[in-house]
Amino acid sequence: MSNLPNCPKCNSEYTYEDGSLFVCPECAHEWNLESEAEQEDLKVVKDSNGNVLNDGDSISVIKDLKVKGSSSVLKAGTKVKNIRLVDGDHNIDCKIDGFGAMSLKSEFVKKL
Repeated sequence: MSNLPNCPKCNSEYTYEDGSLFVCPECAHEWNLESEAEQEDLKVVKDSNGNVLNDGDSISVIKDLKVKGSSSVLKAGTKVKNIRLVDGDHNIDCKIDGFGAMSLKSEFVKKL
């Protein structure tokens, strides 16, 4: 078996090499391992105003958010200290006083 990477878009295992590129026959995605690694390093998380967020920043919630699995609401203006950036749809992990550990989307916060 070959040691070719799975497709980063559709996770297909049927990738093949075409010169310096890898190609996925299922979704037609083409990529280069070097450029893929550079893109991961360049991922930038921005708040609702377009400010770049970093680990350890303080943020404020800009709208009331329903807390899944609870009847409580996270009010607009709630301040959160020492955030941690993660991959995924909810790209901010944090601890909020009165709520505990929580994941937030960067589009609903602003940097303080």
